[in-house]
Amino acid sequence: MVASFKTSYRVTWADTDAAQVVHYSNYFRFFERAEEDFYRYLGFTFIDIKDRQLWFPRVEAFCQYKKPARFNDLLEVEVTVEELKEKSVKYGFQVFNQQSKVLLARGYVVVVAADKNTEKAARIPEDIVAKLKPHIRQTSEEILGSG
Repeated sequence: MVASFKTSYRVTWADTDAAQVVHYSNYFRFFERAEEDFYRYLGFTFIDIKDRQLWFPRVEAFCQYKKPARFNDLLEVEVTVEELKEKSVKYGFQVFNQQSKVLLARGYVVVVAADKNTEKAARIPEDIVAKLKPHIRQTSEEILGSG
């Protein structure tokens, strides 16, 4: 079973629009905040990545909205590693209303490790890869092939 990471976030007034529901663009902020919490949980931060002369730009992002989140809702954001490659990682996100357990949105971002000096793709450091591996979601082919 995949080891997902979960974090909570309370919807603030600034997260909502005139209808008092979360503005669609803010789900990407929730994803990024969950990613940052996930890194902290794994034992490193964006500062540690920067200190290695790397950065993790996003090259693809997607969100599918299911139900609205509203002001003051407590959200639970679940993070999994959908794909882990030599130079990139695809994080999957699911956003739930923590009280009702209703799925509100799901999406992903693809992050590429890049050298800050050359601005070219670089290998993800092995120690980070080792920390991400336990969180990889298995595909049905991998599950079927492992039996």
